[in-house]
Amino acid sequence: VTSRLMTPEQAAAHFQHALERMPFISVAGIAGPGDPFCRPELTLETLRRVRQICPKIILCVSSNGLNLPDHVGDLTEIGVRFVTVTVNAVDPTVGARIYRHVLDGRRLLRSREASELLLARQTEAVVALKARGVTVKVNCVVVPGVNDGHVPEVARWAAGLGADIMNCIGLIPVPDTPLGDRPAPSPGLMESLCREAGRYLPQMRHCARCRADAEGLLAEGVFGAGSRHACTAALV
Repeated sequence: VTSRLMTPEQAAAHFQHALERMPFISVAGIAGPGDPFCRPELTLETLRRVRQICPKIILCVSSNGLNLPDHVGDLTEIGVRFVTVTVNAVDPTVGARIYRHVLDGRRLLRSREASELLLARQTEAVVALKARGVTVKVNCVVVPGVNDGHVPEVARWAAGLGADIMNCIGLIPVPDTPLGDRPAPSPGLMESLCREAGRYLPQMRHCARCRADAEGLLAEGVFGAGSRHACTAALV
């Protein structure tokens, strides 16, 4: 969720103002809306501007991985130390039920072919990031009746590539969208999946509901209780 879009210039100014109000901020991340590497030049420019404002800031970015492999070098050059890759399936048959299509440049792929390409790019991205010493978190959106039984396999795949941590996120059903007819996973299901996936990767459990334009301390309720990490999000 986000309230508005920002250009790199606006995002940098927003970060500067946030830092003036909250000098304890230690993390700045780009999380959308959409994928940051749909327009990589804007994302990279924003990260560079934020780095110039605060050289010590911890930078992170979240991506579905489709266009990420080509920009791993740019990210590490800027000093991005943490990257999240959202992987909802590592079986193309399951992925075909989640992704309607994948647009790779001007090439439109559908169904299993689309899922296969996305998984290949995600694999390439995680391997490249780990080769450069980047901390990788894998997000997995849990869709009951679609990929809930597949989550432990996603964890096993991610662990095999060297990922560091996993975050299982429950689907938020939105009416009139492709997955809007699916129920949100129950707390019991999420706990069970985290426990199973935790056999392969440490689980991030403090994340409740995220806003792409959130800022402040996690313990203040903006992000959820129990953590004192401070962060802001810059959008493109």
